[in-house]
Amino acid sequence: MARLTLLDPALCARTGIWPAQRTWLATGVGGGMLAMAAAPQVVTMAVEGTLAVAFALLLSIRLLALRYLISAPATSAAAPEPAARPQFDQRAVPPTYTVLVALYREADIVPQLVAALDALDYPGDKLDIIFALEEDDRETADALAAQRLPAHMRVVCVPDGRPRTKPRALCYALTLARGDYVVVYDAEDLPDPDQLKRAMAAFAAAGGGNVGCLQASLAVNNARQSWLTAQYAIEYTALFDAVVPALARHRLPVPLGGTSNHFPRHVLEAVGGWDPYNVTEDADLGLRLARFGWRVDALASTTWEEAPASWRTWLGQRTRWQKGWMQTYFVHMREPKRLWHDLGPAAWIWFQVVFGGGILSALAHPLFYGLIVVRWLKGELAPPLEHGIGAWLWWIGIANLALAAVATILLAFITLERRSRRDLFAHALLSPLYWLPISCAAYMAIVEWYRAPFYWAKTPHGLHKQTRSKP
Repeated sequence: MARLTLLDPALCARTGIWPAQRTWLATGVGGGMLAMAAAPQVVTMAVEGTLAVAFALLLSIRLLALRYLISAPATSAAAPEPAARPQFDQRAVPPTYTVLVALYREADIVPQLVAALDALDYPGDKLDIIFALEEDDRETADALAAQRLPAHMRVVCVPDGRPRTKPRALCYALTLARGDYVVVYDAEDLPDPDQLKRAMAAFAAAGGGNVGCLQASLAVNNARQSWLTAQYAIEYTALFDAVVPALARHRLPVPLGGTSNHFPRHVLEAVGGWDPYNVTEDADLGLRLARFGWRVDALASTTWEEAPASWRTWLGQRTRWQKGWMQTYFVHMREPKRLWHDLGPAAWIWFQVVFGGGILSALAHPLFYGLIVVRWLKGELAPPLEHGIGAWLWWIGIANLALAAVATILLAFITLERRSRRDLFAHALLSPLYWLPISCAAYMAIVEWYRAPFYWAKTPHGLHKQTRSKP
């Protein structure tokens, strides 16, 4: 049984939406349908007001990140100068570091993975690298056996069970870990060789305090493969080089990335580890750390990853992400007053903006473009403000969306410039178009959450030759 289930079942996604939440949802949907039949103009105004709020929330996150970039030195976002990095004390006896890698059907990428982890600059006798494999994954097990793993690498077989998810495998592997510190990597990851040393130096610089996790930057090294991988790379650059550090600076909860998060092991265990039933266990864990009084800091180190190059693969992964964010939102809103008490007013509002606003804005885009068509057919695409509150709401929504698009492009330009990725500037101009497929994934996530709440869409790796520098 997962540690989280024993610690606090109310924080586990296993039981889905609670009855009270279902009642509120059913009441809202039913009331909306009745209102549409009785007073369609009022409902239209309510929808336009909701869209205006959704786009305002979308804009606010980007403005926070832009403020951080403007106030932070140019070297702090992605690749700080060596003198600015916390220095690892070579004289001190380093603690044991456990590296957890959950694998499933990853035989093709095993040689690259083993080489990347073998390149980590950390004393071998203080490394504990665990490959967590599902019981039926013989191909990956054979591929690892063929590598003749060094003594500090070992394979752990995860007993068959449900749900079959990455967080379940990580929870099992954690019970066998030997390290005082833990980091999670994915199969395709190429972390900076000195990332563990930088993490230890950063934890030491924090003085023990309440830093419960360090999130390294994630970057994409197959950005030139397609328009889709370019957009993915732009999104990651803005998120991990600007949004995450901005949230960390303001001591706000940070939705973790699924990889390259470093923890003191005792902290990870104290908050219940990963939720096996949440398909974005990383975002959930970041919020749970905040609820237990721990904060997340950004780590000045990069892990290179492979972006999905096909629409089918991308859509499966993004649908899972959207489903996981919905799970996370409803789990933590089971007891809103308790969440307020745990986070405090500012972080509680932040949670509504980032999680609630993120879900709402993804669902809102198709509705907005549908309203554009309806207004165009009725000849009301540009209503004068004299027409009343409906016209005001319409123009506020358009203004918020336009400003969010501009802020997104500006955020992309600044972070790409700091990564020396000017070759992606043209793609950055089209990044608002990337929101539409994300909306498609959000609606698919609702259906999938109902039909298969714990289904984990597997993302294939190793389809592109990777390096640690831009291609």
